[in-house]
Amino acid sequence: MNDTVLYEADARGVATLRLNRPAARNAFNLAMAAALADACRRAATEDARLVLVRAAGPVFCAGADLKERQGMGDDQVRARRLKGFAAYAAVEALPMPVVAVVEGPAVGSGCEIAAACDFVVATPAASFRTPEALWGTVGATQRLPRVLGKRLAKDMMLTGRVLSAGEALAHGLVTRLVDAAGLEAALEEIAATIARAPRSALRLAKRCIDEGVERDPRGALATELLAIEESLAAAEWQAAMAGFEA
Repeated sequence: MNDTVLYEADARGVATLRLNRPAARNAFNLAMAAALADACRRAATEDARLVLVRAAGPVFCAGADLKERQGMGDDQVRARRLKGFAAYAAVEALPMPVVAVVEGPAVGSGCEIAAACDFVVATPAASFRTPEALWGTVGATQRLPRVLGKRLAKDMMLTGRVLSAGEALAHGLVTRLVDAAGLEAALEEIAATIARAPRSALRLAKRCIDEGVERDPRGALATELLAIEESLAAAEWQAAMAGFEA
C-alpha cells in the first residue's frame, strides 16, 4: 500500500482509511486506486469491526486526476478506469460497516467512494458533484441513481449541479449532517455502538440489506432466513441477550 491512502486502526478494531493527496485535493489517480483497494484488503484481513473512509485536507476528493490522463492512450485510460472501478467495488464489498466521513467537496470519484460506503456522515462544508459528462467522459452513473433516483442523478451529471450537504441529506445520500465542531464526538458514538455490538450480526444485517434490495420479496426473505440460521450457529446472540436490561 502506498501513502496516497493511510491506514490506521485502534484497539477496538475501528479502521480509518484516509485519502492522502491533500496538495492535489485528493484527486483520484492510479496510485490511490491501488492503495484504496489494498487498504480494503487489509481491513478485511485484520477483521476490522468498522471502517471509516476519510480524507486529509479540506477536500474529500476532487475527482479523477485529469493531469494523470494527459498523454495517455485509450488502453491506458481504460486500464486506469478499471482500477478505479475495482477500488470502489472493494469498498462496497467489505463485510463490516463502512462509513464515509465527508468534510468537503466530493467530485466524481469522490461521490463514487462515498456511495460505495454503507452510509455517509457529512459536515455542512460537504458537497457532491458529478461533472464527468461535461468533461467529455463517462463515470459515476451507477451508484448515485440508486441512492438519489435517476432524475436528480441526471440533473447532476448533465448540468454539473452541485448538491449541497443539506440537499444530499434531504435526498438520502447523506444520512447524518453534523457541525464540524461535533463531528468527532458523533463518530465516536457510532464507533462505540458498533464496537459493542455482535460482529457477525452486524455483518449479516448488512448482507441481508445489500442482497435483499436486489431481489424480489421472496428472495429477500430467503436471504434473511439463511442469515438467521447463521446467527443462531454463531451463538453471539446468547451473550447479547444475557446482557440485555429492560
